Amino acid sequence: MDISEAAKQSGLSAKMIRRYEDIALIAPAQRTQSGYRVYCLQDIVTFKFIRLSRLLGFSISEIQKLLELWNNHDRASSNVKTLTLLHIDKFEEKQRISQKMIHTLKELADHYQGIKHSDCPILESLAS
Repeated sequence: MDISEAAKQSGLSAKMIRRYEDIALIAPAQRTQSGYRVYCLQDIVTFKFIRLSRLLGFSISEIQKLLELWNNHDRASSNVKTLTLLHIDKFEEKQRISQKMIHTLKELADHYQGIKHSDCPILESLAS
């Protein structure tokens, strides 16, 4: 199948498929005599794997590691678990930071009177 059909079936854009090939996340596609990329069903499975990994917030380098583990049938599943737990730790840290930001913004908003004058505690707090 051509790149547009592969994109449609996988949920990735043709541009992203080309990009992933350029950065060697995926193997170079087979080509027709006229130079068009051709993909098989296994490529679609790989593209879906990448798409879902991106949706879960994995970085390109993490996806590279996941793909290597996925393609290595002698892998230790503990390696996959370790990578997943590290990813969870990153999300939990981001969540803690987000909660602190929400708390700070709520405190600032609670001190704002909403009156039409130049004094603004929110801006003053941000400037300090």
